[in-house]
Amino acid sequence: MNEDLNRLKDIKIENYIWIIYIGIIILSWYANSKEKDFIISKNENSKKEYQALIILIFTILLFIYYYFTVDSYGDLKELTPFDSKKKIVLRYASFVGSFLILISGIIFLIIAILDDNIDTEIAFN
Repeated sequence: MNEDLNRLKDIKIENYIWIIYIGIIILSWYANSKEKDFIISKNENSKKEYQALIILIFTILLFIYYYFTVDSYGDLKELTPFDSKKKIVLRYASFVGSFLILISGIIFLIIAILDDNIDTEIAFN
């Protein structure tokens, strides 16, 4: 029963994260319009706004990726010697996947910060 309550709590948090993802999609769409304006008109303000938006987007994503990595690590810590081999393998796979996504988020944020010419295409997952 306690495990069910924890899972329901996780789902509630994940629902908030989906709302944040919707906001990120809208911000990404707006950032693309700024990038397009810069490409067409060479407007430096559009370039700066695009860069700021991309940094904001990937910073937010990094927090989300961190949350999922920590949550997945918590699932690993809850494993017992009595859990099935399948459950153990899947929990480890989930952690590794979450951790790799966190690493990719860090890399994309670094690219967004360092790419002054905005000529490197980056996208969130």
